Amino acid sequence: MKYLISGGAGFLGTNLCLRLLGENHQVVAVDDLSTAFGPNIEMLSKKKGFKLVKHDITEPLPDMGRFDFIYNLACPASPSKYQKNPLQTFRTSLWGVWNILQYAKKTSTPVFQASTSEIYGDPLVHPQNEDYRGNVNPIGVRGCYDEGKRAAETLLVDFHRTYSHPIKIARIFNTFGPYMDPDDGRVISNFIMQIIRKKPITIYGTGKQSRSFCYVDDMIEGFVRLEKSPKEFTGPVNLGSESQITLIELADALEGILGEKAERIYRRLPSDDPRHRRPDTSLAKKTLGWEARTTLEDGLRKSIDYFRRFV
Repeated sequence: MKYLISGGAGFLGTNLCLRLLGENHQVVAVDDLSTAFGPNIEMLSKKKGFKLVKHDITEPLPDMGRFDFIYNLACPASPSKYQKNPLQTFRTSLWGVWNILQYAKKTSTPVFQASTSEIYGDPLVHPQNEDYRGNVNPIGVRGCYDEGKRAAETLLVDFHRTYSHPIKIARIFNTFGPYMDPDDGRVISNFIMQIIRKKPITIYGTGKQSRSFCYVDDMIEGFVRLEKSPKEFTGPVNLGSESQITLIELADALEGILGEKAERIYRRLPSDDPRHRRPDTSLAKKTLGWEARTTLEDGLRKSIDYFRRFV
């Protein structure tokens, strides 16, 4: 098959490219490279069947031919990165999706949308299932991403209703693993790099806020199963680990694996940062036969091996 992956040079994009290339598919990655990690691009560029097109999807896509399936993964997902240019983040989330759909419409190519658990905001319901409508601050500093992704879901579903265009929507919960930028700014990469660089761990808030971390190989398997699910199943569907851990417990676990203790520095909790987040993945289990299988410890060990390359 021939795939188009927007955001193909990012963390999830790189892992998805590797999975599809490993199955002998052809992949064209579209990326503006604004948050891409250089070593990922260099590695992918050497792979047979891979092509990179530098392009900002907030502009209409160039003619790249026909594709069998389109994955839209374009948009920074790390708060430190998407808040640097909130207008561009919102444009990418909404105008980018519009441009992807316009390209796909010509050939009725199915579109997979990487949505996010951020559409639930700072949830008041635990765990969160797909019927929960969220608790989002539309004018907060995270709103450019949260509301951008919410609006993108609206656009996709209305496009589907209007034109019967095939779509798939995945709500992705916290994911980690190889091919993350070591300076990505998300908590697992931060903690690992701080410990192995022998620097203090930075904990925002009390550290008692919790997350559910999914290893990237499991997440990509969820993508592929959703892609291949029956046409009538559009989602949205939660993809993530149901195993929950506080940030303090995460720091403890990493210190245990690495055999090192690190000083801990506590900072003020950023505005609108979710206190708890955990998916209800019943729908994914029922419709896709999917659940996260990699234990947190195994995933952390594999991630540490990867991050050690950059010390």
